Amino acid sequence: MTTNPKIVALEAELAKTRAELAATVDELATRLDPRTQATHAVDSAKKLARDAVGTGPEADPEEKTRARIVLGTAAGVLATVIAGAARKH
Repeated sequence: MTTNPKIVALEAELAKTRAELAATVDELATRLDPRTQATHAVDSAKKLARDAVGTGPEADPEEKTRARIVLGTAAGVLATVIAGAARKH
């Protein structure tokens, strides 16, 4: 085993960097997992609906307005798509 202090310090730094890289890769794998993304999307949709109705414990008037705009826009887009599809048939 090497006893040179510079080499020992470099090896320690390399081990630390490897551990940090492994943690980053694990975190990215978790974030990109389809189940994790689906769960996050469902949670976001539930929060958006709670905000629109104003039943959330942290109901903020600005969030309520934003949620209603988002849901209204989504409903409008959906209605336009359905109307377009109905015209083609």
